[in-house]
Amino acid sequence: MPAGESPSPFRAAVEARMQSHETRLCVGIDPIWEELPPPVLGDPALTGDRIRRALTQYSCGLVEAVERHAACVKFQVAFFERFGSTGYRALEDSVRFAKKRGLPVIADAKRADIGSTAKAYAQFLLTDQGLDADAVTVMPYMGSESIEPFLGLKGKMVFVVARSSNPSGAELQLLELADGRRVYEAVVDLVTRLEAWGKGTELGLVVGATDPVVLREARVRAPRAMILVPGVGAQGGLPADVIAAAGSEPGSIVVNASRSIYYAAEGPGFAEAAAGAARQLRDELAAAASPAA
Repeated sequence: MPAGESPSPFRAAVEARMQSHETRLCVGIDPIWEELPPPVLGDPALTGDRIRRALTQYSCGLVEAVERHAACVKFQVAFFERFGSTGYRALEDSVRFAKKRGLPVIADAKRADIGSTAKAYAQFLLTDQGLDADAVTVMPYMGSESIEPFLGLKGKMVFVVARSSNPSGAELQLLELADGRRVYEAVVDLVTRLEAWGKGTELGLVVGATDPVVLREARVRAPRAMILVPGVGAQGGLPADVIAAAGSEPGSIVVNASRSIYYAAEGPGFAEAAAGAARQLRDELAAAASPAA
């Protein structure tokens, strides 16, 4: 966020929930069909109505379970898209439900294209012509032309992947360029430059918790950017390392957890177990950010 500018409505809403709910947690909603709990799956026959009902029931159940502990939620779009129009309707239902509960919504789509195609993705994901999410993730491999079409959608947030949390991300993201920067550093610098003329759209970063040194460097290069931090929990990232590297100011980071929350239980009590896991991680992040830590 450029100095002197007001935060986007997405960032303002996240900051408000951080204050009111004492949380920096973003809960990832990743409904992997083959791993949905039996009470949700029910009849194993694959039909359109059943798919939509199961995806919506599971996703909305998780949203309701974690809403007291989360600053926002992130829907992994691919797990809905795999079922075509039926899955998309379930995604619409789930996003609408989360927004009615007061939770800002990130569409984790990681789109990567340029020109009119990227603009169409932006309109689909971030406007009421389509999903109308509050924020989206994008890939920057095609350069500024893959980000610019998302600018101009006032009030929205665009998170650009700089350093992902998966191990093989290092194969490209840590390569050294001719000017001495790493690839991820060039991405951070690109986002910082584009942010100055974001046309009402705020730009943030995705930087994984699995490499605290990189996370700290990203914060130094982009001191005012909101950073979405995946990789805490199942991938091994630690709350204390994230806070130490990226800071604890409200709105500076949102820490995503998915598997460690939705795998908390597989039986009838999956929602209650997910709520407990979300509460525990929220408290761990709060403890790491406290002055006494």
